[in-house]
Amino acid sequence: MRLRVVTIAVCGISLVASAGAQAYPWPVKPFYRQHPIRANFGDPRTSFLDNLLTNGAVGPGTFQFHNGIDISAPDDTPVYPVVSGRARIISGEAVAVAARDGRTFQYFHLIPEVVTGEHVYAQRTVLGYIRTGAGHVHLTEIRRYRVWNPLAKGGITPYEDLTDPTVRAIYFRHWNSLQPLSPNAVCGKVSISADAYDTQSRRVTGTFAGFPVSPALLTWSLTGGVGTRRLAAFDGDVDFRTTLPAKKDFWRVYARGTYQNDPRFGRRQYPSAGLFMFLVTRQGLETRDLPNGTYKLTVHAFDIKGNEGSLVRDFRIENDPLSPTGCPAAVKQAAQPPAEPPVR
Repeated sequence: MRLRVVTIAVCGISLVASAGAQAYPWPVKPFYRQHPIRANFGDPRTSFLDNLLTNGAVGPGTFQFHNGIDISAPDDTPVYPVVSGRARIISGEAVAVAARDGRTFQYFHLIPEVVTGEHVYAQRTVLGYIRTGAGHVHLTEIRRYRVWNPLAKGGITPYEDLTDPTVRAIYFRHWNSLQPLSPNAVCGKVSISADAYDTQSRRVTGTFAGFPVSPALLTWSLTGGVGTRRLAAFDGDVDFRTTLPAKKDFWRVYARGTYQNDPRFGRRQYPSAGLFMFLVTRQGLETRDLPNGTYKLTVHAFDIKGNEGSLVRDFRIENDPLSPTGCPAAVKQAAQPPAEPPVR
C-alpha cells in the first residue's frame, strides 16, 4: 500500500514539557552560574568497526543516543550532587545518587570520593574529581526509569541559550539505499535527511571548541501543487526535549552518514567535528502519491529554549508512469554527503 498523504494544520509547538520535578543547580562551582556544555542530550554516539576508507560512515559498529549532557570543566574539578540522596558506585569512574523524590542522577568521568550507601548532600559532599584527560563531567538524569533531558523544565538552572540551530543541507535518497537523487528529478519512494546542528550555548575550550551539538527538536513541512496545502507523511518529529527514543531506533532517527564529534573509525580517532544527519521521513515519502511538479520542503530545527533555524529546499517530482518504481532506468545523481569529517 502506498503512503497516504494527509493535510495537517500546525497550531504551534510546545518546546518544553511540563514536569513537577524541582529544578537543581550545576554539579560544579559556581553552582548558580551557567557552565559550558560540549555535548547535548540526544547527540549521536557512534563507534564504527571499519576504518573510514573501507566503509566510511556506513559500516557496522555501536550506535546510541547521548543520554545526558557533558559539562565542560578542567580536570581535577570537584563534582557535587545536584540533589541530596544515597550514593552508589557504578564503576571506577561513575557515581549515582538516588534522591528521595524518585529521581536518580549519574555522574561519569570521576575519580570517586564516596562509597556505596553513603548519604550525600547537595552542594556540600564531593562525589569525586574529574579524572585526568576527561575535561568534563557527564550528567544523566533518570525519572521513573526513563532518562530525562537535564535541560528540560524542572532540570538544571540557570540555563539560557541565545544561539540559533542551523539546518545546513537537505538530501534526497532512494528508499533503503544510499543512492542519492537529484532534487530536480525525485521519483519513487524516497528518504529525506537533513544535516542539522545547534551551536554550543556557552564557549567551550579545548578539543571540542565550536563543535556542533544536537538540536532538541526537528519538524518539517511540504507544500506544493495548487495553493499552499501543507502535506506530511506519517512520521514523528525528531524530539529530544524530554526523553530519548529506544537505542534500536538510532538509524530511524539519524541517517546513514552520521558520525559523532571526535569520531572513531576502526582504530583511529579523528579530532574533528561530527556530522549530524537526521531522517526527516523515517517511514519514507511515496512521491507517486503526489502529482509531478515542483514542491517546497521546509525543515525547522529548535533548541530547548525555542530558538529556531530552518532551511527551505525546492525540488521537483518526476515520476515515470510506465515504470513500476516510478523512476526511469537512468536516474540523475547528486553529490553524496561529505565522507571525510568536515572542519567547521
